[in-house]
Amino acid sequence: MKAGGLTTRALMRLGPSIMPFMPFADAATPELPFGRLLRLSLFQVTVGMAAVLLIGTLNRVMIVELEVPAWIVAVMLALPLIFAPLRALVGFRSDTHRSVLGWRRVPYIWFGTLLQFGGLAIMPFALLILSGDTTGPTWPGHVAAALAFVMVGAGLHTTQTVGLALATDLAPAHARPRVVALLFAMLLVGMVVSAVVFGLALSNFSPLRLIQVIQGTAVVTLALNGIALWKQEARDPTRTDKAAPRPTFSDSWAVYAGNGLARRRLVATGLGTAAFSMQDILLEPYGGQILRLPVATTTALTAMLAVGGGIGLYVAARWLNRGGDAFRVAASGTVVGIAAFSAVVFAAPLGSAQLFATGVLLIGLGGGLFAHGTLTASMAKAGPEETGLALGAWGAVQASAAGLAIAASGILRDLVSHLALSGALGETLNDPATGYLVVYHVEIALLFATLVAIGPLVRDTSLRRPGGLALPAAIHTHSSR
Repeated sequence: MKAGGLTTRALMRLGPSIMPFMPFADAATPELPFGRLLRLSLFQVTVGMAAVLLIGTLNRVMIVELEVPAWIVAVMLALPLIFAPLRALVGFRSDTHRSVLGWRRVPYIWFGTLLQFGGLAIMPFALLILSGDTTGPTWPGHVAAALAFVMVGAGLHTTQTVGLALATDLAPAHARPRVVALLFAMLLVGMVVSAVVFGLALSNFSPLRLIQVIQGTAVVTLALNGIALWKQEARDPTRTDKAAPRPTFSDSWAVYAGNGLARRRLVATGLGTAAFSMQDILLEPYGGQILRLPVATTTALTAMLAVGGGIGLYVAARWLNRGGDAFRVAASGTVVGIAAFSAVVFAAPLGSAQLFATGVLLIGLGGGLFAHGTLTASMAKAGPEETGLALGAWGAVQASAAGLAIAASGILRDLVSHLALSGALGETLNDPATGYLVVYHVEIALLFATLVAIGPLVRDTSLRRPGGLALPAAIHTHSSR
């Protein structure tokens, strides 16, 4: 503990001088030292691990190695989205939790962690039964696998929603943009590192190795979230006294969403998230099928997407730290996204891998700016007693929009490709790239719609400032929703 304190104080003294090496080190404050903040951010690492395991690793293993029908895989991977709309309710419940222990956030993060652990613990055995590797009926595998995916989804949504609310509680208003950047950066770290580890661990696939990897992930999730949670939230029995009045969710939601700007903010978040998410399952196939890029190159391009996202988070944090407006940051990410998808579209007729790579990098950059801007705006507009509700609403819209967009993109691409290659769309569009390009054009249209939704939000914040100058985010912390 003493060594950890010395390290934290040393980092605090260095401050901005170590920024080239640790870009988010200046997120530390006396209220939330860097060591404590870094420890808290571990919950984002476990969320990234779960996302990669479900969407990436298990997606391939279930279809290829376990020979599970693709439609069953699609249904299983969609099940975690069932819980996404409930994030607002979970956040609200963590705002108004009543307990003699004096904790609001801790119980929800802990039970979210247990849900993740339980789902991951039973998942490998359920998948093996689901694949038909059993002498009995397979229906128990379907039921157990569905339960496992729902538990993991519910757990990670709960953990992330309440974890972000706890970070907002602990960080002073002026440091929140940098805290958001660090939390998202740790999410990317969790995704990149776990993708590499899972790939190496399952390179020589066997059912036993699958069990070890998934259950190892469960143990790591429990350990990291426990470390993240340790001594973060101070106990305050007066705040969670059971005799204290407790508003209903419907009343609180009516007040929160009753403001037109709050609804517009959620609409902008949903449109922008959908626009940036539709490409998630199409970029690598587009590069391989249309641009004839080898597997190693398309894999590297996926890494470039993550690098672009990290750059976007860093730029957004610096911009907001200097007094920038969160909505302008989000709008800038949207403009970058339009340029990015335009580059991806023109890469096909030009046959340019370089233009495609540039577009992929810019998609990550724009997505990072947009995500950081919308989340910071949600944090800034929330009062101290509704942080969980505001962040839950943001998370519900963001997760639901992303899931629906990914599903819609696959359906739209397949449908348009079938029509194009059958000649139904004419000779000009009889090309394998047509399905992909239609999806990318839809994304560009959604980004323009996002700009339309954000416009009044930028004007509203500008009118609140003398001379239209940007003011620090701290000034808006207790502003009207």
